[in-house]
Amino acid sequence: MLRWDKTNLGVDPPHQSDTRTIYVANRFPQNGHYVPQRFADNRIISSKYTIWNFVPKNLFEQFRRIANFYFLIIFLVQLMIDTPTSPVTSGLPLFFVITVTAIKQGYEDWLRHKADNEVNGAPVFVVRSGSLVQTRSKNIRVGDIVRVAKDETFPADLALLSSDRADGTCHITTASLDGETNLKTHYSVAETSVCQSVSQLEALQAVVECQQPDADLYRFVGRITVTQDEEEIVRPLGQESLLLRGARLKNTKEIFGVAIYTGMESKMALNYKCKSQKRSAVEKSMNTFLIIYLGILLFEAILSTILKYAWQAENKWDEPFYNQKTEQERNSSPILKFISDFLAFLVLYNFIIPISLYVTVEMQKFLGSFFIGWDLDLYHEESDQKAQVNTSDLNEELGQVEYVFTDKTGTLTENEMHFRECSINGVKYREVNGKLVPEGMNDDSPDGCTPQLIGEELLFLKAVSLCHTVQISYDQPDDLGGDPFSHANGFSSNNMEYYASSPDEKALVEAAKRIGVAFTRCSGETMEIRTFGKSEKYKLLHLLEFDADRRRMSVILQTPSGGKVLFTKGAESAVLPFTTSGEIEKTRLHVDEFALKGLRTLVVACRHFSPEEYADVDKHLSAARTALQQREEKLQEAFNYIERDLQLLGATGVEDKLQDKVQETIEALRLAGIKVWVLTGDKHETAVSVSLSCGHFHRTMNILELLQQRSDNDCAEQLRRLARRINEDHVIQHGLVVDGASLSLALREHEKLFMEVCKNCSAVLCCRMAPLQKAKVVRLWKTSPEKPITLAIGDGANDVSMIQEAHVGIGIMGKEGRQAVRNSDYAIARFKFLAKLLLVHGHFYYIRIATLVQYFFYKNVCFITPQFLYQFFCLFSQQTLYDSVYLTLYNICFTSLPILVYSLFEQLVHPHVLQNKPGLYRDISKNSLLSFRTFLYWTLLGFCHAFIFFFGSYILMGEDTSLMGNGQLALETHFWTWMNHFVTWGSIAFYFIFSLFYGGIIWPFLHTQDMYFVFVQLLSSGSAWFAIIIIIITCLFPDVVKKVFYRHLQPTSTQKSQSLSSPQTPTLSCVESLCCYQHGQSGCSRLASLLEQVTGAGGSHCHASSRSNRSWSDTENDRSILTLSPIESTHC
Repeated sequence: MLRWDKTNLGVDPPHQSDTRTIYVANRFPQNGHYVPQRFADNRIISSKYTIWNFVPKNLFEQFRRIANFYFLIIFLVQLMIDTPTSPVTSGLPLFFVITVTAIKQGYEDWLRHKADNEVNGAPVFVVRSGSLVQTRSKNIRVGDIVRVAKDETFPADLALLSSDRADGTCHITTASLDGETNLKTHYSVAETSVCQSVSQLEALQAVVECQQPDADLYRFVGRITVTQDEEEIVRPLGQESLLLRGARLKNTKEIFGVAIYTGMESKMALNYKCKSQKRSAVEKSMNTFLIIYLGILLFEAILSTILKYAWQAENKWDEPFYNQKTEQERNSSPILKFISDFLAFLVLYNFIIPISLYVTVEMQKFLGSFFIGWDLDLYHEESDQKAQVNTSDLNEELGQVEYVFTDKTGTLTENEMHFRECSINGVKYREVNGKLVPEGMNDDSPDGCTPQLIGEELLFLKAVSLCHTVQISYDQPDDLGGDPFSHANGFSSNNMEYYASSPDEKALVEAAKRIGVAFTRCSGETMEIRTFGKSEKYKLLHLLEFDADRRRMSVILQTPSGGKVLFTKGAESAVLPFTTSGEIEKTRLHVDEFALKGLRTLVVACRHFSPEEYADVDKHLSAARTALQQREEKLQEAFNYIERDLQLLGATGVEDKLQDKVQETIEALRLAGIKVWVLTGDKHETAVSVSLSCGHFHRTMNILELLQQRSDNDCAEQLRRLARRINEDHVIQHGLVVDGASLSLALREHEKLFMEVCKNCSAVLCCRMAPLQKAKVVRLWKTSPEKPITLAIGDGANDVSMIQEAHVGIGIMGKEGRQAVRNSDYAIARFKFLAKLLLVHGHFYYIRIATLVQYFFYKNVCFITPQFLYQFFCLFSQQTLYDSVYLTLYNICFTSLPILVYSLFEQLVHPHVLQNKPGLYRDISKNSLLSFRTFLYWTLLGFCHAFIFFFGSYILMGEDTSLMGNGQLALETHFWTWMNHFVTWGSIAFYFIFSLFYGGIIWPFLHTQDMYFVFVQLLSSGSAWFAIIIIIITCLFPDVVKKVFYRHLQPTSTQKSQSLSSPQTPTLSCVESLCCYQHGQSGCSRLASLLEQVTGAGGSHCHASSRSNRSWSDTENDRSILTLSPIESTHC
């Protein structure tokens, strides 16, 4: 009874056992003892907040920031005790910071909600009450029968019941789940495959029992019990029966399936990580610096309190004649008075902690993120996609990346295979205009390859056309509105469309069709080809499936003449050892040549059987296939027995088309000191081939392998062998290949050994990876002792986990849906854009925000240290040095705009130089500009300048510090725009103008005016102006000398490269220097127009003709490298 109450009250988790029972069409037993299991609904949630938890959760996250929590405490202290300053001075800035940040984060999460609603609100069809009903995806329940049509994605994990095919099969592509674009065949059980209408499905009585939700994409264990004529028939269900959410139906008109796992319990969702708040290294450094400054603040407050009581030990100072104590003050507790004085000093000095730092940082990140979207170098014209920023909190992290973890399929490649060359009987051929042309001849040669192919050439093409698992659809592809990514895996011609379980097979069958041997039909056991217009029918006797151990596949066919023939194709190492005839050595050389060109190679062979041999082969296969024990081992023995004594026919070379400039991008990342790992769910051979062709692995690199490890001991021994090899051959570069199974063993018991091997390898390739394994690899390096900054980039749902796990996640707007883009921090259209994103934008963002952080601490030290020194001259009476208006406006008006504009437009080096010299990225790596040494320099500089301000002013006249703060920033600025000039000198001018108006006029709404006419009187003195100039020179001159000294004697690579920017190039406007759209329209033209209206400037710089501006190189049509050249007004 208690158990029932808990379940109904929602106390217990919904799953009470290791299995779940699902009644198809939710036809539950009618007895009164059955209690339905509770399952998750079908909603997908990638957002972080809800309308109910937004305020408490956001406030909790914001008050984790030390400065926010500190100012909250200060605000409460000001409310509780009598302090020198008003509570408004702390409360108002804190409220502003919290509000602005909450609005920004709320908006970003609203975008995630919007994307989730699109997915959850997608229309689907389910069978209910005897009819097909349209509903929303989020309304699907476990047990519902769902109909999915061709090219639609599955809205939940479904067990296949039936399809429009008589045999109940269907074809799907799981590109968005495991990165494989190949077609996979799924099967229904015979008892349900006949239910192809809604009425038949409504009458179906069936129960599915299966395991509870599991993140493993490749594992499903269950069974279905079908009741027919009061007889229960039990059939097993495996992975081949489960249609995963996110996969897409191909080459099948429609299917019906029962929902097994829904919503966040689907395998795709279980491979997502919870979206956590990512915090950049700069923000962590800021918190560390804030703790140090908090220590300085406490030290100053305690010292001031102690000195106050030491000073007041004398009666004449404790109770002077002009400030007699009240009776209550004389009788108050000394301890409470000490605490009160300490808190009062704490409030007096609290401005040493810069709360406005967070506001400025938030504004800098938010405004700065627009430059990524405005950058035309990151715009992909073919797909009309520009770079997208989903979170601006990590801009500076782009400049700190040390490891890049990238997906392969769709990220490095285009998912397109093209036949390039082949070797037939020792002769190399290439395809030219639909003809096979021997090496050394052109297609016009009379002796070239004519359509009348004979002998080995024709047999080779027939083998290619018949030895595969390609499926044919005779439907015309739907009109998809010119989507450039549509039907990437299909081939359409003459009302016929090819789909393959391997991209290589599809490319080879298409090539054979173009040459003249076309695969036209596959029906049951009949395979039909058309050889130069002549139809030939073959009977498929046996299919010897591909597996990773054999690395080959075969078909046994009955020819039109009645003979039996075996066609085999596979990897060179898996086929050539079993060949006994043919041009073996020549073909081996050709295969090596193809591989050196980066082509994916396959070797093709055949074997003709006599009637007696075929009878023996058929006997072996039948015995192995019907074995109840050790079936897999017996099948392997049978396959090896059959696939021998082969006649070599030739080899093929297929190119997996890489994305543009992938090799150059990976090389640029290497030069920048960034290690690149490729994590893919693809097969070992495919992954290695692509790694070689894209430059991830070099031909001269020593490739180490950690593959197919079966036990912990074997894995450990192999790792030790690899470590020894690396130590023995430490001169050459090493690359490591590891598969998912071996990786699991390595991470379970031998994590340190595995990491040691990986650190000594220049490149690492992980294949056959499950999505969560990708995330585990990223987490392994994130949490390693060195704590490097990691970046993950991918394009499919299988990459979401690692994108969320990495410090920076980047989604590719590719062909595998938008799951990766929705869950990423940044999104780009092509992998090549990663170079500019890191080397230029990352570099700029980091140096800007690093200087911003250091400058804020510097200027607050300059500002508040004179307040501390002033206490020595006022008997520590907690008298404030500054008027309250100046106290409020110092950070808001006098010093905030110059550093904000600096942090938006500063360019230490021209973008062109940063892209052409990736090594400059190393200068800012490992958070070098926010190291403790740099922080100490800025802090000591602030204290030195504060002492000069105070004692210089004390000796000569009186002075404020806003002049000095902006002067120091002017020294740090390398890239001056009109906006920098306007805010830097304008802030100083505003200080003078404001002081004149504030102190020169009697304002009736002010209770007191302590500064009345003080500033006017001060500036009327020539000696005051002289003192101002002397103090400024005294402060800045040592820093100028230091900069000149270091630049000439110990210049950094960045400083050396600054001279590469052409001094003759006219200065670009701040807008033009960062972004420009097509047709001469500036990416921030609205901002520019507004500023020009305010300042009264002339026409748009972007439209100015015959001036030097940034343009694309006309010679190479390369939009990824910026050039400077005079252009017309119609271009940008």
